[in-house]
Amino acid sequence: MSAEYGADQIQILEGLEAVRKRPGMYIGSTSVKGLHHLVYEIVDNSIDEALAGFCTEINVSINKDNSITVIDNGRGIPIGINHKAGLPGVEVVFTILHAGGKFGGGGYKVSGGLHGVGASVVNALSEWLEVVVHVDGIRHKQRYERGKVMYPLKDDGPTDFVGTEVTFLPDKVIFTETTRFEYDILKHRLREMAFLTKGVKITLTDYREEKVRKDTFHYEGGIKEYVTYLNKNKEALYDNIIYCEGVKGDIQVEVAFQHNDSYSENCYSFVNNITTPEGGTHLTGFKIALTNIFNDYARGKKIIKDSDPKLEGEDIREGMTAIISIKIPEPQFEGQTKQKLGNSEAIGAVQSIVNEQLTYFLEQNPNVGKTICEKAVNAQRAREAARKARETVRKKSTLEGGLLGKLAPCTDKDPEKSEIFIVEGDSAGGSAKSARNRATQAILPLRGKILNVEKSRIDKILGNAEILTMITAFGTGIHDDFDISKLNYNKIIIMTDADVDGAHISTLLLTFFYRFMPELIKQGHVYLAMPPLYKIAKGKTVRYAYSDDELDKVLNEIGRENNTIQRYKGLGEMDKEQLWETTMDPEQRILRRVVIDEETASEVDVTFTTLMGEKVEPRREFIEANAKYVKNLDI
Repeated sequence: MSAEYGADQIQILEGLEAVRKRPGMYIGSTSVKGLHHLVYEIVDNSIDEALAGFCTEINVSINKDNSITVIDNGRGIPIGINHKAGLPGVEVVFTILHAGGKFGGGGYKVSGGLHGVGASVVNALSEWLEVVVHVDGIRHKQRYERGKVMYPLKDDGPTDFVGTEVTFLPDKVIFTETTRFEYDILKHRLREMAFLTKGVKITLTDYREEKVRKDTFHYEGGIKEYVTYLNKNKEALYDNIIYCEGVKGDIQVEVAFQHNDSYSENCYSFVNNITTPEGGTHLTGFKIALTNIFNDYARGKKIIKDSDPKLEGEDIREGMTAIISIKIPEPQFEGQTKQKLGNSEAIGAVQSIVNEQLTYFLEQNPNVGKTICEKAVNAQRAREAARKARETVRKKSTLEGGLLGKLAPCTDKDPEKSEIFIVEGDSAGGSAKSARNRATQAILPLRGKILNVEKSRIDKILGNAEILTMITAFGTGIHDDFDISKLNYNKIIIMTDADVDGAHISTLLLTFFYRFMPELIKQGHVYLAMPPLYKIAKGKTVRYAYSDDELDKVLNEIGRENNTIQRYKGLGEMDKEQLWETTMDPEQRILRRVVIDEETASEVDVTFTTLMGEKVEPRREFIEANAKYVKNLDI
């Protein structure tokens, strides 16, 4: 905390010219994701102040005009003259790319954000931005428009507050898709930031509607409370959250985990509060330590014999929710998407701290150690049963024995041109088979509802005929055997009725894909078909409507008299021409691609557990909270 933080600690690396020309290089995209990234970049600067020990509160507001205000009670961005630039420090931060206290100038030991480009990039991509620095009893204010300074930093009256206030309005010229912020997207990320920054209080307020919406996130327990939150709809196998923390060299390590009665492993890793969806060296260090310690413990306590095979890491991590968070001065990211930590020293740092502290924990809590090892032994047996089941799937004789009997394959063998429709029931399946383009469209009818994989171990899942048929049809294998290069279809399209049963079948299928074939979703191969709800005929004119609002719009256009309106309650009610024209024809149909936002992956897990897990009460609460958003669902 004694590090000097003045205007000369702000290091200047390069200019700002290219940001507006190539915004995607700096914020990933100019879609919804990139838009919200602007907020995270400003909040990251406040989080850096919190990590340095100077900020305890951050307030984020969505204003009536859809601008954003971020206020923190840190030290305030330096207002003194930066002698290299000849400008006030705050102006350097907002107008020069790669300028900030996080670039080796001694301002911060560690920092989050997109490598320090945050403030200037947000400024460049905003219609306007105003910054007010409250320091020494004076408000110091400056305004920019599309990155250009509108007036020199000026005194704007007295203040009894200390901190920084930034307000900006995203530029419609840049964000052509939308400039409207989604409350829930910001809520999920800010909650995560609060969990990862122990003790900081983050408040999100939305002033756009008459009824103001507000959430406050404040977790003194940090990532321990994060694990509790993620496990809230699951049955924990023991009361304790196992927590390890320490410093090795210049790397700060925090790990928290707890097992539950599910069969899914959920490990989330972070570096300087940045999510690392592809893991990396910090996650590797954690897994090595965990596998070694529990094997030694299980043998030492005679839970497994010396002659028994060792427990694999996946056995020990079955049903485990874990957060691995490290802070490191110079993170190095690998891979095309820069989502994987590459610093080799992180392996030893995490491994060393977890080894020491977990060993001590297990000595003090033998019942917890026994519970984890017994679950791992059961997982090991299931894994062996699943291996045998997978061998069965691979055998040609199984395929010839009718496993794919209901599949109507397409004749084109080029996966890029091929798509498969997963259809509920033989009736709709028959219509779809008649309607399809046989060259490029395969049809797989499901008999009833597939197994709920959220409540089943992999050996049971691989014993389910409907799931086996899908796995075989797709060609990729699942889980550890999954290979995206073997995918037989570019599009996997779920086509169900717009009713409760259809919604349930879709959710069961998505749960299966998410848990066992997540790359199908991540790489954009999974879609939901959107059959129309209404057919409107007037004379020779035929129109389709996909919602009540669209029905009103069509009726307004063609007139409300002398119409015939047909309400489709299921795909089976359409003849093959209607099904082709409305739902299957690539030239006219509407498909919704299923996507996972890596930045809110933990929230996706909570939602699937809520909808498909064992506990009834969280599901009831979810339905009650979201019922108002449901339209056109027949009961």
